[in-house]
Amino acid sequence: MNKPRTFVIVCDSVGIGAASDAKAFNDEGAHTLKHTAMAKQGIDLPHLNAGGLGNLAPEVPGLSLVSEAQAYHAILEEVSAGKDTMTGHWELMGLHIETPFRTFTDTGFPPALLQAIERFSGRQTLGNIAASGTEIIEQLGEEHLRTGALIVYTSADSVLQIAAHEECVPLEELYRICAYARDLTKHEPYVLGRVIARPFIGAGKGSFKRTANRKDYALKPYGKTLLDELKQSGQEVIALGKIDDIFDGEGITRSIKHATNEEGMLNLMTLAQTSFEGLAFINLVDFDALYGHRRDPLGYHRALESFDAQLGEFLTLVNDEDWVIVTADHGNDPTHHGTDHTREWVPLLIYSKSFKEAKHLGRYRSFATLSQTLATRHGVQASPHGTDLTTLLK
Repeated sequence: MNKPRTFVIVCDSVGIGAASDAKAFNDEGAHTLKHTAMAKQGIDLPHLNAGGLGNLAPEVPGLSLVSEAQAYHAILEEVSAGKDTMTGHWELMGLHIETPFRTFTDTGFPPALLQAIERFSGRQTLGNIAASGTEIIEQLGEEHLRTGALIVYTSADSVLQIAAHEECVPLEELYRICAYARDLTKHEPYVLGRVIARPFIGAGKGSFKRTANRKDYALKPYGKTLLDELKQSGQEVIALGKIDDIFDGEGITRSIKHATNEEGMLNLMTLAQTSFEGLAFINLVDFDALYGHRRDPLGYHRALESFDAQLGEFLTLVNDEDWVIVTADHGNDPTHHGTDHTREWVPLLIYSKSFKEAKHLGRYRSFATLSQTLATRHGVQASPHGTDLTTLLK
């Protein structure tokens, strides 16, 4: 018997309301989808609404209740101790993260960490602030060229980024420094999710440009995930976008990169018209990186409507027995205070032309409900977390 195909689309940061423990994360009142829709007095998401998104979040202007949904739909609540991208994705694939990854958005990195990097590299450091990668090389790039000091910065995520001009710090040297920083930050007192090498080129201010030689140094998942189980069973696990980085390659059989949400969806459409067995897993990061963290509700609004249009086209390309799942990994309310992620519920929409009566399934604790359900569908070992929804899907 042929094994099934499942397409999982993570709309990075598209939360649908403050979770029950949002107060503990200083996120009371957050609602990424609602506040994004309010930026233009409503939002037009016909394909997501037809899938039941309006049944999950009827308070969102532009969405509406549907009596005959095209997708089974549910609300998932995160139980891990964090609201970052890695924690959200790892929980979706079956893990429960008890130690949160650290962020240094407001404080910068401790002097002891920077001093260790400086001793190892023989170079001083610049920056040590939360910043946009393009803006900080514009601000500090010339000083970096003049002194050879490394540009170190972070963001609202659990990440240490080191930027360097390719003609000032050769790539292999930058990679070696980042690998050392990765080893330093795997455990207490740092517990950082990722270290990223950010090489750039250019003659001076106004001409600096980051190159494609970025390299991520992520933590490996703390345990076995659904991806590992699928790969070991002989099924494909095709990672699109930053999925390969989030799982540090663990459980991945093939990786496809993209530069934008639109390009990622086009890659997924191409993949749908090929033959494979297993899981295609895509992260659409623009919602989070370009609009959530930058507190741009109008940009977020445009990106959601554009995605919905592409989703409608994609749904016409999949086979009758395929499943298409749309979910998220956390919130990032573009109207909320600060620039950090927000602790929110996320939607779970499960589309398939084979379903006869899709309906609202309710609310479930643990994002791992997704991996539990897919483990049964694909005939592999499930994690101990989450709820298997398979018997409800007809």
